[in-house]
Amino acid sequence: MTPVEIYIHKKEAWKQELTLLRSVFTNLPLEETIKWGAPTYVFKGKNIVGLAAFKKYCGLWFFQGVLLEDKQKKLMNAQEGKTKAMLQWRFYTKDEIDLPLIKQYVLEAMHQVAIGNEVKFSSNRKPLVIPLELSQQLAIDTSLEAKFRRFSKSKQHEFAAYIATAKRAETKEKRLQKIIPMILSGEGLNDRYKKS
Repeated sequence: MTPVEIYIHKKEAWKQELTLLRSVFTNLPLEETIKWGAPTYVFKGKNIVGLAAFKKYCGLWFFQGVLLEDKQKKLMNAQEGKTKAMLQWRFYTKDEIDLPLIKQYVLEAMHQVAIGNEVKFSSNRKPLVIPLELSQQLAIDTSLEAKFRRFSKSKQHEFAAYIATAKRAETKEKRLQKIIPMILSGEGLNDRYKKS
């Protein structure tokens, strides 16, 4: 059994529907893989469509769904305000699955990749503002500064915010003393929580 077949086999309630949907992809020049725990179909190195089953429905996720014409009004944003490009198509019964129509949508998604169309994501990250207390410490300890600069921007932001959000000078100092050994050992502020 392939990883995708194992996924479908485990989704007992939706096995027929998922097998039917998968039949569209197996006849197209798509690479079948598992990403984020679910079947994903890739064309020219780009994620085209994902397949998944939940309690009340199964569905397709078009990674660049906003680029599709969607004349039949089948696509919806499952996470309004969170996803810019991804749209999904839900199926509640086997009878709703229209294979020729689904194939049209998939071919259109492949065409968008072939012509180089994709939604680009701009980073709205605020510039890194290092609080005075941390800035002074980095200035006098070159080893600390070198280790701090090795962290990703998001981890640098976490450290900076941790100091900046303290209201009292004593709290800022306590927090600074807490993060110095973490920075020196290469441990991000929230690493231990992410592991558990």
